[in-house]
Amino acid sequence: MPSHLSADRPAAQPPGRGSVDALITQTRRLKGDVDAVRRDTEEEEADHPQGRWQRALYDLALHQLDDLDEHLAQLRDGPLPRTAAQEPAAPPRGSLLSRVGSAEWNLLTDEASWSMELYGILGRDPAAAPLTLDELPSIVLDEDRPKLTAMVTDCLVDARPIDGEFRVAHRDGDVRTVHMLGEPVLGADGSTASMWAVLRDVSTLRRSQRVVSETRDSLHDQWQAARTGHRLAVEPREVVQPPWRGPLRLPHSGPRALDVAARHVPASTTTLIGGDWHDALEVTDGETLLGAGDLTGHGVGVTSQVSMVLGAVRGMAMAGARPSQLMTLLDQLLRTTARPVLGNAVCCRYRPATRTLTWALAGHPAPLLFRGGTGRALTAPDGALLGTASGSVYGQAEETLEAGDLLVLHTNGLVPGQSGTVAADLILDLAPRLTGTVTAQDCLRAVVQRFGEGEREDSACVLVAKVMS
Repeated sequence: MPSHLSADRPAAQPPGRGSVDALITQTRRLKGDVDAVRRDTEEEEADHPQGRWQRALYDLALHQLDDLDEHLAQLRDGPLPRTAAQEPAAPPRGSLLSRVGSAEWNLLTDEASWSMELYGILGRDPAAAPLTLDELPSIVLDEDRPKLTAMVTDCLVDARPIDGEFRVAHRDGDVRTVHMLGEPVLGADGSTASMWAVLRDVSTLRRSQRVVSETRDSLHDQWQAARTGHRLAVEPREVVQPPWRGPLRLPHSGPRALDVAARHVPASTTTLIGGDWHDALEVTDGETLLGAGDLTGHGVGVTSQVSMVLGAVRGMAMAGARPSQLMTLLDQLLRTTARPVLGNAVCCRYRPATRTLTWALAGHPAPLLFRGGTGRALTAPDGALLGTASGSVYGQAEETLEAGDLLVLHTNGLVPGQSGTVAADLILDLAPRLTGTVTAQDCLRAVVQRFGEGEREDSACVLVAKVMS
């Protein structure tokens, strides 16, 4: 194909071979670095939506770096060798050179000149004559023809450069996206004599970009859904159980009361609210109800279940139900609801006149008692998980407290990665520090600082009650 020269600028001089080799070396080093990071991402976040989006971006970057590498190699090595007929040799299918072709359309003679690569890009028989500008739209998809016509018209009439894309359908039904860069070639009198263009098959590049866009949109939709789920779960929960703004004194009057503080510790790896709950309430005869528990599930559904459980616990406690009775009735409630749910709980009634704590549990960690610089878990009575089977029996225990005693109720998940006796022992290790605190709020702060401020997969609740003199 003859070279062209615009009337208003001279031809640029090719760069030196050494400088192009240096660019190729830098490009290949960057490809290796990107590929190494991509492999690390595949190992660390194989199934995570954000990991898929990141890998799609890495693949797109590698694809573009591959193209850049081959562009630079072509620039360094010069034009392809020609055949005996002085026509360009066909490059290997799938290489960069097979995806870039050129053409020139002579407006004075209505002749067209195509490079060999362009036949493959546009899906034409190499033995056929190249298409003229009037014939070119015949191979373009119907919806893209107006775009191509407008680009060519602007170039020929107004001497505007062409920079746009259109799609062509090959005989085998394959649809290719072609990017066209072109400009008018001016004659001696300043009029447009011909149009020259470089056409590139960008189908693979556009597919990679679509993958990036689709995974990004999917990730964004998941984030939006998670935020919506979080809001829908938090708002009703805060109506049912508003965050405590400070410590409570229960009962509100009289000696030997409890100084109570509690905190909900949210999970850091999920935006959905769990089924943890805690409660403290002055009930009949000047006694105090203390409770904590956890229901299975996350989100709006479990929030409504927490609302039901809190209402039931408070109502039964106000009606005078003892802890073991309360657990039996709560178990029946969870088994007979429209959507049965499993749960665990601990409920205590404190009688200030005798400093007696009566309590029962259902598959829940036992209360921890701190006294004189040491701590221990209270001996638990029988109590299966709530909602598991009919006829479950719940025992009841009593403990006499002393002035200055600290009582800690906590749900599973307070100690990240640990549960049962291991978690209890880690909390009990704080005994020297906790028994030296002045208020329940100070004790709560120490527990949360130790276990609640790092990364955690599950939410939890912790309640602290200190026996006042």
